[in-house]
Amino acid sequence: MPKMKTKKALTKRFRLTKKGKVKRTRANRGHLMSGTPGKVRRRLRKARLCSRADVKRIRKALGG
Repeated sequence: MPKMKTKKALTKRFRLTKKGKVKRTRANRGHLMSGTPGKVRRRLRKARLCSRADVKRIRKALGG
């Protein structure tokens, strides 16, 4: 059976930590940010961990 290819779109959106958790960036940061408060913009900068329900599927698609 051939190896499974990594989904390149997911490699741009998700990162694996050393412990195997999946990090993702926050949504709603693309454009139209000038009207949003600085507090919200600072909060959106930080990465979040994905929920455990999605981790197995994402990790498989990333090839890990």
